Amino acid sequence: MSKILITGAGGYIGSVATDLFLSRGYGVVGVDNFQTGYKEPLEFLKNKYSDTFNYYEIDLKNDLSPIFEKELDISAVIHYAASCLVDESVRLPGKYFLNNVAVTSNLLTTMEIFNIKNIIFSSTCAVYGEAEYYPIDEKHPLNPTTPYGASKKMAEEVIQWYGKLKEFNYMILRYFNVCGANDDGSIGDSKKPSSLLVQNAVRGALDIEKFYLTCPEVATPDKTPIRDYINVVDLNEAHLKALEYLLSTKKSEIINLGTGTGSSVLEVVNKVKKLTGVEIPIEKANIRQGDDAKKIADISKAEKLLSWKPQRTIEDSLKSLITWYKNHPNGWEK
Repeated sequence: MSKILITGAGGYIGSVATDLFLSRGYGVVGVDNFQTGYKEPLEFLKNKYSDTFNYYEIDLKNDLSPIFEKELDISAVIHYAASCLVDESVRLPGKYFLNNVAVTSNLLTTMEIFNIKNIIFSSTCAVYGEAEYYPIDEKHPLNPTTPYGASKKMAEEVIQWYGKLKEFNYMILRYFNVCGANDDGSIGDSKKPSSLLVQNAVRGALDIEKFYLTCPEVATPDKTPIRDYINVVDLNEAHLKALEYLLSTKKSEIINLGTGTGSSVLEVVNKVKKLTGVEIPIEKANIRQGDDAKKIADISKAEKLLSWKPQRTIEDSLKSLITWYKNHPNGWEK
């Protein structure tokens, strides 16, 4: 059994990942400072997988040696932890360069000390900036338009330097728009407020929180941004395959994760209306900075190298979220 360390294990994507890796027989060490993540899903998983899961409360800006000294035989790190709000990064760029770049450097330095040289990094399509062509492949120029995208690009560069100079093996996975909950709806997103359209539309339909349209008008047929929405379980199944690939080949790669298709904001809202039977009023508020018109992934590299392709539709993602929010209208408790 391989043991992996997951940073940001109490977050939305990290908690679904932790559940998935444990269910597939991996030993998992979770770390989180719980500033935006939650202990409750990790306690839920600790009860379910008591023999193969431990988690620790620690800030990744601090000395990480005690974790690695206690948890022996870690074969790889999956680095989910990050600050990830596009509009916040425009207001607070320093927070993003600290949490996303300096923290990654600190993590890699500690990994080197303990001779752990396999890392999977959660990156983002925001590194590409405004698309020059569609679908976006991994060779697309990197021109981030926000501090969030710039911080992720910098973190990628730090990892690549460790690959060149320190013989690290890495998989940099560039996410498009993540949505949904795990398949049975038992683990999902708890951000309040959430910055994610799909989550917010479902919360609006279930009368948990009023739904507002926060996107700018852009040059698309219905004047709302088009995005590639990937299910959070599909995304993490790609991480499983990426880890297997990395450990078996020791080859470093950069790979897009999306669906290869796109939906506009209004199309998503209409799908939520159809599934719930609820008419969601459309009101605009707090227009978000940093949104561009269209982002759709070319996922052919993921299909070729990882033998992976998404199995869940956006309707599947919506159904899992509806289940999640019906059972956890306020998400996890702090």
